[in-house]
Amino acid sequence: MLGDVRDELGESTASQLRDEGLDVRYVHLDVASATQWAAAVDFAQQNWGKLDVLVNNAGIVGSMAGVVDETEEAWAGTIAVNQTGVWLGMKYAIPAMRAAGGGSIVNTCSIWGVVGAETYIAYQASKGAVQLMTKSAALTYVGDKIRVNSVCPGLVMTPLAEEEGEESNAAVVAATPMRRGAQSAEISWGVLYLVSDEASYVTGTELVIDGGFLAQ
Repeated sequence: MLGDVRDELGESTASQLRDEGLDVRYVHLDVASATQWAAAVDFAQQNWGKLDVLVNNAGIVGSMAGVVDETEEAWAGTIAVNQTGVWLGMKYAIPAMRAAGGGSIVNTCSIWGVVGAETYIAYQASKGAVQLMTKSAALTYVGDKIRVNSVCPGLVMTPLAEEEGEESNAAVVAATPMRRGAQSAEISWGVLYLVSDEASYVTGTELVIDGGFLAQ
């Protein structure tokens, strides 16, 4: 099940995957809305009989401002999607996973949730929060056979990254030992590992996929 606010893109993506033989459906989901999360989880349970995997991947960069220049409105918008959205996803998925006998959650963090950078205060605050929310949930629900981990990507060459501009991306590439950004599939393989049974002894940790950025 795919969830997003960009309905046309979401429906076309689901349709493309169905053409490849996969059982995929799309639902409108504003991750900052508790009501829509409840409806999405209910949709999954009704259509597939259970919910045992959640990937919290929705995110925005928001404002590039630093502490002083950030506005309350921009701050609230970034936190709503990147932090509150992750919390709500877990809040509504975990009871369903309990009913399913267990599950796996992967929250998308960032290298900027591990180390600091100039400006981008709201984005960094939200991703730093995701790191510890992940660990807290992992410890709280380990007895329910629910594993919770995060992935911390570096620069990933997606349309979202392109919006940051060539100069910004070039600076990150220059600071990355592999001297390139990741393709989205290179992150997806890490997510696939974490949600799979092959990661059955992995919980409460972060998988860094950053071309060596944080090794420095």
